[in-house]
Amino acid sequence: MKKITMSAVALTAIMGSFSSVSAADGINVLDDLKFDAEIRPRYEFVDDGLNATSNANAITARTKLKVTGNIFGVDGLSASVGVISVNNFGYEDYNWNTSNNYDGLKRYSTVMDPQKAIISNAELNYKIGDTLIHAGRGQVNLDNQRFIGTVGWRQLERSYDSVFVANNSVKNLSILAAWVYGLQGVVDAPTTDTNTVLLHAAYKVADPLTITGYDYMIANVHDTYGLALTGKVKMSAVALDYRAEYAEQTDPSMEIHTDGKKGVKVDASYYNVDLGANISGVLVGANYEYQSGTSMNDYSGTNKTFTTPLATGHKFNGWADMFLATPEGGLIDMNARIGYKAKGFGKLLAVYHEFTADENMVDTYGVPTDDLGSEIDAVYVNKIPGVNGLTGMLKYADYSKGKVAKYNHDVQKFWVQLDYKFSSK
Repeated sequence: MKKITMSAVALTAIMGSFSSVSAADGINVLDDLKFDAEIRPRYEFVDDGLNATSNANAITARTKLKVTGNIFGVDGLSASVGVISVNNFGYEDYNWNTSNNYDGLKRYSTVMDPQKAIISNAELNYKIGDTLIHAGRGQVNLDNQRFIGTVGWRQLERSYDSVFVANNSVKNLSILAAWVYGLQGVVDAPTTDTNTVLLHAAYKVADPLTITGYDYMIANVHDTYGLALTGKVKMSAVALDYRAEYAEQTDPSMEIHTDGKKGVKVDASYYNVDLGANISGVLVGANYEYQSGTSMNDYSGTNKTFTTPLATGHKFNGWADMFLATPEGGLIDMNARIGYKAKGFGKLLAVYHEFTADENMVDTYGVPTDDLGSEIDAVYVNKIPGVNGLTGMLKYADYSKGKVAKYNHDVQKFWVQLDYKFSSK
């Protein structure tokens, strides 16, 4: 807990020094301060079904602290400074380092929550009219986070070093253009340099229809451009929502030539159809998601496997996280969900997934197969009575093995979590 306390004290001292300078010099350097914080303790159990590893038991706590204030009294000009600190309190019965540089961790199942502290926010924002200009480090979540997200599920959330301009001067139209020059967080690794351009536009025709178009140009990986139709329809006691989306990936427009990946060829596709309903609190839904794959017999040198390296992957394709990286043969996820949500009761949800590959892969004997297994997920979330801002969660994921090599082992995961958020001004 010492690290957490020191982070809070240091941040408070920094902001206090700004305020004192303002008072002494008669210059309004930083004022109208807002303080946001989160404390999220979690227990995570993982049985990855591999004989070479023991079950993981991870006890971690995430502390997020952020201070935002206006600068020099200029209307619309603000700055934010924030930190994320993840602590495991000395309990290391889990593998938090996928590179396995730490021999003592190899014998445990993986839980990607390293003990580490990072600067999560160091940003300037200037809002003039309907335009926002941003520079520095912060969080970027676009749409449902299928392509661009912060991976907020993991304790060490991802931050984006970026410059972007967002505008909504046209009624019901929002546009964003961003250059991402660095990434940090999620894993125990240094800041990742990148050279990525994000273009995004969404137009709300009406509640039943929003049209979203995007082009995400990730350096040395691919360009992803697509179109999504989303909306909500209310009919007395029934509320429907839907998503219909198509995307393609092509050769990368943005390249960093120092890593030897110049000239990579990509030709992949994606589509997603989702329909959900809330019937007086009863939640039902069905989803079909397709990510193309590369055939074993394809010697063209073109990558036809659709990938989402900057997604919040935990939200998709099962909570056991078996498919954070798309299998080479692609992935088809057919799933259905049912649950219940009500004030005071909270939210209970169960999801069933059937996974197959787009193109045949092989089992451990080299026999072609597309069987990637199945999964049952369940979660219960509710506010804790008597404490403002405190939420509790129980969550379970049970992946049943398929026949494809690397996916032929069962995985069970279980979480118990508290999440306390508060802010002051």
